Amino acid sequence: MNRRDALRNLFLGATSLAAARLAANLNTSNPHAQIGLKGQTMLTKQIPGTGEALPVIGMGTWQTFDVGARPEARKPLEDVLAEFSWAGGKLIDSSPMYGNSEEVVGDLTAKLGLRPKLFMATKVWTQGKDAGVRQMQESMRKLRADRIDLMQVHNLVDVDTHLQTLTKWKQEGRVRYIGVTHHTSSAYEAVERIIAARKFDFLQINYSVSERQAERRLLPMAQERGLALIANRPFAGGEAFSRLAGKPLPSWASEIDCTSWAQLMLKFVISHPTVTCAIPATSKVEHLRDNMQAGGGRLPDATLRARIAQEIGA
Repeated sequence: MNRRDALRNLFLGATSLAAARLAANLNTSNPHAQIGLKGQTMLTKQIPGTGEALPVIGMGTWQTFDVGARPEARKPLEDVLAEFSWAGGKLIDSSPMYGNSEEVVGDLTAKLGLRPKLFMATKVWTQGKDAGVRQMQESMRKLRADRIDLMQVHNLVDVDTHLQTLTKWKQEGRVRYIGVTHHTSSAYEAVERIIAARKFDFLQINYSVSERQAERRLLPMAQERGLALIANRPFAGGEAFSRLAGKPLPSWASEIDCTSWAQLMLKFVISHPTVTCAIPATSKVEHLRDNMQAGGGRLPDATLRARIAQEIGA
């Protein structure tokens, strides 16, 4: 059973009604304010280095935005982007590693007139200074951006070389923030060495209720160094949805305004004090709406975080 079917069962066939309620509650006068569950607006957290606020739910683009130019392939993604911004989303994360994702994001955000409202993050993923410069310039062209909000070294590939370039680019105003990323716990020791040795603004790492290894050292290090933290893989690849399919949501989920397993998983992630933003990826508006509701309402305290981990964690 896939996530669509699981959500359909969990909502007892009321998906369209829930979507209608959400649409009725959206504050269209403010594209950065989402009126979610019980009238709550989208929560934000501050980037430690500057105090700039980011909504706690962003969007990843790996696989989901890697489509061609056909209108029928791009239309669902156009709808997702429009709904994302309307519901208070801001940070969109991409990479040249993600096929056509950067170009699709750039084309659709330009078409929708969303670029000024978004916080655009992408990456450099190649060897060598000159190759890195060319790749980052190409990413800016595809994203239709004269300046990138956040440029990250993807999976630490030639990280020292690219951080030198990015430090200079930040001083010149070509990028606003710089950072590094990885998506697997096997690289944590290398990530720790970079955090200890170099100065940057953002760390992006995998973190979810099913992948909690970052809690041991990386999250405390990020907090100590004053890094903003983007949590990728907040659903740990999505396998939790298969395990939870058909399982009723626990009654205590209402204590933190959750109506789905996806919202419980996302609230576990964003309630960690070090996490600035989680970036679930989707190409479906109904999933996007579900994800965005996790950004409103109450967050779990330590006791409820433990209950979520016991209920869901692998």
